[in-house]
Amino acid sequence: MDYDPLRRGFAEFVGTFTLVFVGAGSILTLGKVLAPAINGPQAQDYLGGLTLVGVALAHGLAIAVMVSAVGHISGGHFNPAVTLGFFVTRRIAPSLAVVYWSMQFAAATAAAALLRWLYAPEARRLTHLGTPALGSGVDHWQGLVIELVLTFFLVWVVFATAADPGGSFKSIAGLAIGLTITLDILMGGPLTGAAVNPARAFGPELLSRTWSNAWVWYAGPFAGGALAALAYDFLYLRPPRPEPVGPPETGVLEPRPGDASTT
Repeated sequence: MDYDPLRRGFAEFVGTFTLVFVGAGSILTLGKVLAPAINGPQAQDYLGGLTLVGVALAHGLAIAVMVSAVGHISGGHFNPAVTLGFFVTRRIAPSLAVVYWSMQFAAATAAAALLRWLYAPEARRLTHLGTPALGSGVDHWQGLVIELVLTFFLVWVVFATAADPGGSFKSIAGLAIGLTITLDILMGGPLTGAAVNPARAFGPELLSRTWSNAWVWYAGPFAGGALAALAYDFLYLRPPRPEPVGPPETGVLEPRPGDASTT
């Protein structure tokens, strides 16, 4: 992995830009296509239900591709909540975490600005530039819990596939992480937008000036990411393996009494 902050930060910028440009852009594109046929106060709910699978796949594929492409450079966070998980478990230096957060929020803003320039006012109005929103009947506390739980899933998978040396194969970490984003949106898309990423929410919110219940998409993902990281780190990464006591020439790693075998 390249440890140059500039190179790693730029990889985070490109990956986060891709997520917001493709993810929020997919919502805008579908809004543009369907806008002539949708009228009335229920337009947003109708649009969300009709296009859920497409939006979920757009976000999931964007993450899967970018994690696979530059994960070896920066770790493929593309999400301030993921970076926070690595920060609270002391797996990233504070100065580098600041670089990552700066690049992630800057990339989200740049992507949202480009989307605002590319799309017509009607599509932007209908979708609020892809800003996540609470669905009908979902209050802010329910939204907070949904974002927390869905982000917990995401960061748990990131640690299990990309951070744990004894976990899943790192060569498929991008696929697993991308699929987690997809399943998160399939469940939570109509409820909260399933941003599970403060940067994904921030860019469209800033450029569309849509701040209703905005704290939900910061408090939920940050709390869920930190909880998942701390739990996985404590349960599976911190306890050392038992030291073998069998003679090395036997080829058998015999554990001490009460310890699990390492073979």
